[in-house]
Amino acid sequence: MLMAHPMVLENLLEQYETLQMLHAEEGSSEARQRLEDITYTLCVSTGTRDIDAALTAARRQLERADVASDFALTG
Repeated sequence: MLMAHPMVLENLLEQYETLQMLHAEEGSSEARQRLEDITYTLCVSTGTRDIDAALTAARRQLERADVASDFALTG
């Protein structure tokens, strides 16, 4: 399976969290559409079908990327 670059996942997670707050505060159709778009992109990027699984998968991939980069720097 192809995996998104950690920087891409980090950016998507940040956008998702920001848009979720905007949608909760404003409830505008634009914020809702952008949230739906980011949700879809996160699911595609992580090979999942729902946002909870996508968020979990993205966070796990980022944790593994941090461990791998730490090892590469010290190993």
